[in-house]
Amino acid sequence: MKIFLDTADISEIREAASWGIIDGVTTNPTLVAKTGRKFAEVVRDITAIVDGPISLEATSEDAEGLVAEARVLSAIHKNVVVKIPITTEGLKAIKRCRAERIKTNTTLIFSANQALLAAKAGTNYVSPFIGRLDDQGQVGMDLVRELVTVFFNYEFDCEILVASIRHPIHVLSAAMLGADICTVPFDVLKKMVGHSLTDVGIARFKKDWAKIPK
Repeated sequence: MKIFLDTADISEIREAASWGIIDGVTTNPTLVAKTGRKFAEVVRDITAIVDGPISLEATSEDAEGLVAEARVLSAIHKNVVVKIPITTEGLKAIKRCRAERIKTNTTLIFSANQALLAAKAGTNYVSPFIGRLDDQGQVGMDLVRELVTVFFNYEFDCEILVASIRHPIHVLSAAMLGADICTVPFDVLKKMVGHSLTDVGIARFKKDWAKIPK
């Protein structure tokens, strides 16, 4: 399973990239706004660090506007993927982007039917928002399970990108179900690395090493 970092914080991206496990980055207007920096500067820095898909959000509500934004965003760098919401206008835009060879990530997916339509329209990625479903009392991973089955049945040229990750269990569950990608906040990524028994083991080995005659 590929791991994307869900952030626009350049320090987080640079640190995670140094670990050798980051395959891409996803952003959105909220994450970019948190940086307090100009959008173009943030994108320039991300593309300089990560050699993989970088999702940037289009914010128009009509197909014409979405396609126009997609053209501008995709021209920034060869790795840019344009995030388009799952709406009827979004589907129209996805179809046109596919024809123009602009890669898209269909976002705000909350049902298998939405993902099915996006895949048929020609999107490259579908992003089910798992944490938000959990917040509503649903089991978000049930949606991932449905998508893995549907996409396996029909061999869509589209990857399942699990989003709205809240904790390491989400990542593990997505991997066990066979999702293609998880996009993970930096704090969750750090939790995936750590374990109390690892800390105890390191401390014990260090203590015992000190006892060995030099």
